[in-house]
Amino acid sequence: MTRINMEQLRTFLAVVRHGGVRKAAVVLNLTQPAATARIKNLEDTLGCELFDRQAGGMRLTKRGELLIAHAEKFEHLTELVERDVVDPDGVEGRLRLGVSDTIAQCWLPDLVARLHAQYPRLEIELNVDISLQLRESLMNREIDLAILLGPISEHKVNNIELPGFDLAWYAAVSRAEHATTVDLQRPVLTYARNTRPYRELKEMLFERVGPDVSIFTSSSLSACFRLIEADLGIAVLPRALGQEYVAAERIAEFDPGWVPAPLQFTASYLGEPKSHLIETAAKMALEVAIEYPSYKK
Repeated sequence: MTRINMEQLRTFLAVVRHGGVRKAAVVLNLTQPAATARIKNLEDTLGCELFDRQAGGMRLTKRGELLIAHAEKFEHLTELVERDVVDPDGVEGRLRLGVSDTIAQCWLPDLVARLHAQYPRLEIELNVDISLQLRESLMNREIDLAILLGPISEHKVNNIELPGFDLAWYAAVSRAEHATTVDLQRPVLTYARNTRPYRELKEMLFERVGPDVSIFTSSSLSACFRLIEADLGIAVLPRALGQEYVAAERIAEFDPGWVPAPLQFTASYLGEPKSHLIETAAKMALEVAIEYPSYKK
């Protein structure tokens, strides 16, 4: 009797979708020899070759092409079982979560705590980076869920829109007391250079202040707040993050008469292969974001 292992089918589909064993092994968190062994064992079980191995890569044989539809049905059935039957307490595995610094400084701990409460045996791997790199990591399947400045305009990516972050201008307390006279010619602290907030702010500053404005970039928002407090510059940053500093009278808001549009984040993940765990984590991110205190005001 022929017995087909679901992990072998999952590896087969990963090789097909990613164009080779090496990339499939990365996605599945396997060594390349382990992924190769799974494919070989599946071929031995079925008594046929599923791929033509050539110098230019691996190509599906006719029997390999026939197997795709059947393997996808098994994959879908497994997903339904995981969704409807499996006890969350028994879910094991790893969720590779990539987030922007804004989220990491905000409600990420709440999300991780909620995931851990629902899936106590789940291993969560965190990666904090700029949105551009997170997008690339998601498309390369190096992370499972990206919470970034979105959406990602790719047909194979699902985007869940999250509440936006209003921005506000900040300065040292002594300087912000003279709100109407704060000089925008001073260094303006902002997000890293290859980010959307940096590009948008730069365009607005050039239009309203002129091309000689000094812009200091940083990948660390907490560093920006410390520099503001030390009166080494001013900045336009998320109000959700600045509230704590303002309440402690370490910095203060001021109004120069304009502010960039709110930052829009999404919880983005690849639609294939379908994963109930990743979908649940993305929806949980939305719930946590909505419940975060800043959005209740």
